[in-house]
Amino acid sequence: MTISMHAASVPVFKQALGGLSGVLTKAAAHAEARKIDPSVLLTERLAPDMFALTRQVQIASDTAKGAVARLAGVAAPKWEDTESSFAELQERIGKTIAYIESIPAESIDGSEERDVTITLRSGDIHFKGQRYLLNWALPNFFFHVTTAYNLLRHDGVEIGKRDFLGAF
Repeated sequence: MTISMHAASVPVFKQALGGLSGVLTKAAAHAEARKIDPSVLLTERLAPDMFALTRQVQIASDTAKGAVARLAGVAAPKWEDTESSFAELQERIGKTIAYIESIPAESIDGSEERDVTITLRSGDIHFKGQRYLLNWALPNFFFHVTTAYNLLRHDGVEIGKRDFLGAF
């Protein structure tokens, strides 16, 4: 049995973004119940040289929309990284899910051999579509979703694996 590029991307991103949304909902409730300034959680880092929670969510969003766009051969929308509240992060996740759902499956299916280039500060990295999705986009996406989860779990938000996994 084969799996399509669409099936290996959009539903996976959507489920994980849904889990991330649920985790953020619990984090906002945690802050409110304990009278914690939400900015304490939103600016939390695991280490001084790592991005804060807000940036982790932004990068997860960018990775999902960018991956789907690249696989479909279209330009991804560019969004300013100005979110500074749980509500704004939820809005961004909602926009990301709406965007990735708007790309027709037939635009992504068959992209296994599509040329994909990622531009980094150190230079360009070139992939074929399937290798890009499986070896770059999904691992990068889950790194940032997991880091966001870990930041909140470390700060005492009552979340677990089921929250991380989201609805399936």
